[in-house]
Amino acid sequence: MSKFGKKKKPMPAVNTASLPDIVFMLLFFFMVTTVMRETDLKIENPLLPNASEVKKLEHKSLVSTIYVGRAKDKKYGTGDKIQLNDKIATPKDIAAFIYNERSQRSEKEQPYMTTSIKADVTCSVGTISDIKLALRDVNALKISFSSRKSSDIKQ
Repeated sequence: MSKFGKKKKPMPAVNTASLPDIVFMLLFFFMVTTVMRETDLKIENPLLPNASEVKKLEHKSLVSTIYVGRAKDKKYGTGDKIQLNDKIATPKDIAAFIYNERSQRSEKEQPYMTTSIKADVTCSVGTISDIKLALRDVNALKISFSSRKSSDIKQ
């Protein structure tokens, strides 16, 4: 037998030199891919109506949202106000809004575009009817009404 035995070497420590690089790479990735809120609401957060049958929209990038409710700022007056993108508008402005949204999409995507109406519970039916008539005039017939499930009600 040999006089010299094999010495066991201890396991080397984990190299953490690249750890800060990985952390900054992840931080940069999340900063780039995060989407901030696109619209600044000028109306009060609408209290959505209740619904028993709710379906999620599939392609959120193809949804144009119309907000309806009371304005936060009193300079816009009282009553129901319509918000398109970042400005308070009238039902006459809806056609230009829809044409602008369509121009930003390819022709293949245009048939799949949906108009979502987020209206407050206290909003009048006349305002919703005016919006629907303006959408009908520009042939935007896919309309979705945002709501909350009946189980989401606070009792």
